[in-house]
Amino acid sequence: MTTVRLPLFPLNSVLFPGLVLPLNVFEERYRAMMRDLLKTPEDEPRRFAVVAIRDGHEVAPSAPGMPDPTARPDRGPAAGFGPDPVKAFHAVACVADAATVRERADGTFEVLATGTTRVRLLSVEASGPFLTAELEELPEEPGDGAGALAEGVLRSFRQYQKRLAGARERSLTASAELPDEPSVVSYLVAAAMALDTPTKQRLLQAPDTASRLRDELKLLRSETAIIRNLPSLPAQDLTRTPTSPN
Repeated sequence: MTTVRLPLFPLNSVLFPGLVLPLNVFEERYRAMMRDLLKTPEDEPRRFAVVAIRDGHEVAPSAPGMPDPTARPDRGPAAGFGPDPVKAFHAVACVADAATVRERADGTFEVLATGTTRVRLLSVEASGPFLTAELEELPEEPGDGAGALAEGVLRSFRQYQKRLAGARERSLTASAELPDEPSVVSYLVAAAMALDTPTKQRLLQAPDTASRLRDELKLLRSETAIIRNLPSLPAQDLTRTPTSPN
């Protein structure tokens, strides 16, 4: 089993391979991570792993009295994640390659990264200035019937988009041609749908592409039916990934 150790960036959201992740980094533990990444030559990948939080808080208290006026704020790389950080995170994460790591005058960072490969968390280390994790890469197996399932998911996804636009009283703008490679389709749809974190995590850790597409087909049909019967939806842009304040 081949493993790798990378910096670990916990979020209250799921990153999928191929998806872009903008980050606004202001906590010291993550600023330290970015300073370390900047030591990597520009012609080499600046990699870290993004993991969804199962339990805990992605932003630790930064001043006395917040949020509990009687408690001293937690500090350090594992602050907010309990005595055994690995239990605070989901077991499957996504490696991110930072194309842009820009330090601002105030010491915070603007980061633009792209998800690359799925990995399984084996252990989490909190002895340094930021969390690191030992990770095992997970292969993306196609599974049975992935091609046909991808076609069905794309058809259902287009109906979902139309229903969503109608429910929000907005028209769909012209968009780029959707991909047809099954694994790319599976990750794009998983990221674009309005789903809670546990459901997105379930899609990320599906055993193969066909299983993920099969699950998405059921979700798309269910969500489209729900939208059809709703008078309105919350204002949320589902085709963009918001900047995460970390």
